[in-house]
Amino acid sequence: MNIPYSWLKELIPQLPPLAELEPTFAHLGLPLEGVEDVPAPPAGVLLVTVTRAEPIEGTQLTKLTLDTGANGEKVIASGAPNAVGLPAGTMVALVSPGTELGGMTYGVRALQGVESWGMAASAKELGLGESAAGLMLFPAGTAAPGTPMRELWPDDHVLDVEVTPNRADVLSALGLARDLAAFLKLELVEPPAGPAATGAGEIKVTLPPKGLTLERDPSKKLRFGCDHFAARTVSGLTNGPAPLWMQRRVSLSGMRPIDLIVDTSNYVMLELGQPTALYDRRDVAGDQIHVAFGLRQGEIVKDLMGGEHTVGLEDLLILDGNQPEISSVADAFATAGQPRPGDTVLGIAGIMGGDHGHVRADTTDVVIESAHFDPVLLRRTSTRLGLKTDAVYRYERGVDPLLAPKAANRVAALLAQAGRGTIHPGATVVGDPEVPGTIDTTGDQIRALLGMHVDTAEMRDILARLGCAVTGDGDALRVTPPSWRVDMAIWQDLAEEVARLHGYAELPESLPTLRVHPSNIGAEKAGVERSTLRRTLAGIGAQEVVTYTFTSDDEAAKARTETPTARLRNPMTADRTGMRTALYPSLVKAAQAHAKGDRVLIFEMGRIFPQSGEAERLGLLMRGPLAGATYQPGVAGSFAAFKGLVQSLAATLGADFELRQLRGDAVPAALHPGIAGEVVWNGQSAGWMGALHPEIAQEFGLKGDTYVLEVALPLPGRTWAFRDPSRAPAAWRDLAVIAPAGVSYGEIAALLRSHGGDLLESVEPFDVFTGEQIGAGNRSVAVRLVFRAAKTLTDEEVDPVMDGLMAAVRAQGWAIREK
Repeated sequence: MNIPYSWLKELIPQLPPLAELEPTFAHLGLPLEGVEDVPAPPAGVLLVTVTRAEPIEGTQLTKLTLDTGANGEKVIASGAPNAVGLPAGTMVALVSPGTELGGMTYGVRALQGVESWGMAASAKELGLGESAAGLMLFPAGTAAPGTPMRELWPDDHVLDVEVTPNRADVLSALGLARDLAAFLKLELVEPPAGPAATGAGEIKVTLPPKGLTLERDPSKKLRFGCDHFAARTVSGLTNGPAPLWMQRRVSLSGMRPIDLIVDTSNYVMLELGQPTALYDRRDVAGDQIHVAFGLRQGEIVKDLMGGEHTVGLEDLLILDGNQPEISSVADAFATAGQPRPGDTVLGIAGIMGGDHGHVRADTTDVVIESAHFDPVLLRRTSTRLGLKTDAVYRYERGVDPLLAPKAANRVAALLAQAGRGTIHPGATVVGDPEVPGTIDTTGDQIRALLGMHVDTAEMRDILARLGCAVTGDGDALRVTPPSWRVDMAIWQDLAEEVARLHGYAELPESLPTLRVHPSNIGAEKAGVERSTLRRTLAGIGAQEVVTYTFTSDDEAAKARTETPTARLRNPMTADRTGMRTALYPSLVKAAQAHAKGDRVLIFEMGRIFPQSGEAERLGLLMRGPLAGATYQPGVAGSFAAFKGLVQSLAATLGADFELRQLRGDAVPAALHPGIAGEVVWNGQSAGWMGALHPEIAQEFGLKGDTYVLEVALPLPGRTWAFRDPSRAPAAWRDLAVIAPAGVSYGEIAALLRSHGGDLLESVEPFDVFTGEQIGAGNRSVAVRLVFRAAKTLTDEEVDPVMDGLMAAVRAQGWAIREK
């Protein structure tokens, strides 16, 4: 937030110099991100009065005749669009001859036959703002003609204050000054209050009923929509440039001055923190304003900037009297879908005004809207419509619920003062806003939380300086926060305020006492296991990716996975409408960026949300060569290479890994029917791996083979045991089993292990043969059997085991290949 130092100095006359304030802001938890020194305009920039504005025929220039005071009457030629038809008496900033500005010295030069005496400047040319669209304009009588502008626009410092989301109360000059004054124990001079209302206002206002549900769905129940609304009217205004002092503060705060009415609304928002909206009274039909939810799904609303927005039943609108009054839930549904008579939308509540009702150059009578809206509702609407305004920025963080009438009075007073308007004595104030409730605590409770000693009396003083009402006897504290501190809800919030104003620097430097609850012993085990798994995957060359957990029905259909059942209420985009039900589609989408055949080896550890319940998964994907060719041939990517990587992963983690072939209906829809297997980790089924189904790969635009793995986390563990390596040598035997081609190696190995007894240490395949010698439809799988015992084994000890294994093979209906 940008705020000029001079503004704070006006609110706190005894404010220390800027050089001393930077540590103060840091102690308050509002550090300065920067300080910009804004110099005054050069001495040769004069405030002069326009006496005539005449177009120069055949050009786009305007001849301005100026009263420059001591220099007499001068003329200039200006190409600014707002110079056309400029009313007599309007004042402009003139860069007089001989003045150096922006590295250029201005003088008298002929333009289209006009001896132009200097130049009338824009805010950007003067270095006082970003607007270059037209001349800086000031009301008649701002100063005597010829007055140096620097006398009314002196140099200043703009503070860029970092405001955390919970401190909406300091998003204004008054809020920030209030905090500074409380910390520094200085007197605060509040801005002048506008005239208090006496009697009823001219505008009738209705609010949406509390507890209104949308589409008759109780899960979409809103809190209040709008619970406080103040409306006042000012008539007989002369719209035009805002006073110079107002333009100065608005510009230094980072906003562009426009005209008196708009600038006054922005100024009060910057001063008090309450956004307001002003409507041309000619467009407020029947002198009525209705705050209501959209009654037609998909309705188009045009804003004051010309943009069009599609609003729905959940969006809060400001409507004029052409809209029937909505006083109950029944009325809301009874009128839903009915056509509206003409354009009735004055604005999207709390976000932006509408094209209908916006202030124009000839506006003389205005209706002031100052209201308190539901912050959650406005955040949803602004996000959905893509409208982020200064008003929304404040509303969604929490505006003072009682501030609306005060802000309306302040706007009315400024308009009457600068625009010579007449304020109607009455005001319309409706609604019953909720304010922060009473909080009970004790000094001991706060001291225990802070870990430092602060007297209870000092706590009372700190909270009182912040605007709280503090009662209670002895150590007891009964605190009622001020309405602007909507962030104070629990006693810990009070403790934070005590620490903040007492001084964070006073917090003792001591090591915290570590107390581990028995239930937390070993709680880090799951995190350690995941970290180890992550590092091991990186060690085999895989890169971790983090993808969205959101998906869509179309993506789920392309990936042949379960349709999402967990839906997003407010999806960011059309392709992220639900929570994913499998992990591999996210990896496949990530692989699309490398669809040209580059090596891809990626993994993700994330959550999925199938109908059976939320679960955590590990996904691994490989495509392309395992190692690219350099001065030596590369290593081609294949399912064997992919399986080898997973085996290396298991070996590094000290786990047993087995892959069992899947056939028929057991094959996951994601996998190729002929290259699919069940992952058995430490003897337990953990998931699947194989080649991605070619049709899925085609849907995602992937050419070539892609291999994927998806297993449940945490991976099954096993009990660790250590033993000395055997000193005895191993005995090897080779056995070739002839079995039907449909029999997997896993089935053969399982049969051999089950009959191998204690002597059989391992079974490893080393050859597969098919041919006429073993019969059509068969294949020979040759395995190496390793036997080992505590001593050297003899043939007499191994041969009986081999005979038993061969008998088991024949009993299964298979054969032994002799040669």
